[in-house]
Amino acid sequence: SLCLSIIEEETPLTSGSLSSSYYEQYLSCVSIQGDLYSCLQCHYVTKHKRNMERHLSKHTGERPFSCGHCGASFSVKRNLMEHMRTHTGERPFSCDQCDASFSKKLSLIRHIRTHTGERPFSCDHCSASFSVKCNLVEHMRTHTGERPFSCDHCNASFSKKLSLIRHMDIHTGDRPFSCDHCSASFSRNQQLTIHTSRYHASKEP
Repeated sequence: SLCLSIIEEETPLTSGSLSSSYYEQYLSCVSIQGDLYSCLQCHYVTKHKRNMERHLSKHTGERPFSCGHCGASFSVKRNLMEHMRTHTGERPFSCDQCDASFSKKLSLIRHIRTHTGERPFSCDHCSASFSVKCNLVEHMRTHTGERPFSCDHCNASFSKKLSLIRHMDIHTGDRPFSCDHCSASFSRNQQLTIHTSRYHASKEP
């Protein structure tokens, strides 16, 4: 769409850098006040052009940057560049406290917190705190009761995606984890571990 194509321009988003007609159409999507970019379709506000670029793709649904290796597509070029590292194996972000390295800067930031013990994401309802935001988001559902992950086969719903995945085993019958000592098989590795320790511990080398 026009909104997304304009915001991908490398020039600063000001009335002087765009033609008057393009600028008018851009303002139908985004309001620029000083150094703030505000989305006119919702309440999102940011100081950064690239953040607004990513945000607008949520409204347009466009993913113009495609991987030539697997066909995966992305709304912003930076995400494609990060994805390409899954093919090249490049891990340019290294921890200065251990040998760990990562393909994404955010992954390094999260890893550093395992050294520092930092837990910057705190719950407003209790004393719980987390090193990554997604864990806080999941935790908040214990307070709100939100269960956004629903089963397509029954009325079950869950607060965590992993819980839904585990539930789906009931419907699919998938049991990929097999016991080496008997014919038992399980849908999760944890179940196999418990089974082995309970019934075959004496057989372990």
